[in-house]
Amino acid sequence: MTAQPTLPAPGTITMYSTAWCGYCRRLRTQLDSEGIGYQVIDIEEQPETAEYVEQVNGGNRTVPTVVYPDGSAATNPSLQDVKKALAV
Repeated sequence: MTAQPTLPAPGTITMYSTAWCGYCRRLRTQLDSEGIGYQVIDIEEQPETAEYVEQVNGGNRTVPTVVYPDGSAATNPSLQDVKKALAV
């Protein structure tokens, strides 16, 4: 059974990522520029977290996978998608 992620604090996100992911780097840069808080979990450094990523992505280890405070998840969201989900 896959463990569910700890939900991020209101107004922030959790991003499942890898060191080599260009889309992840771009989203982190955009979040930084907007002042949106986030926690990064590297699925290669913490392989047990990859199961959750696979669960929400139809068996694929697709990153960035973002988790919002309400428990919903999104794969490779745009900055606008994140802002809308956080209502910022």
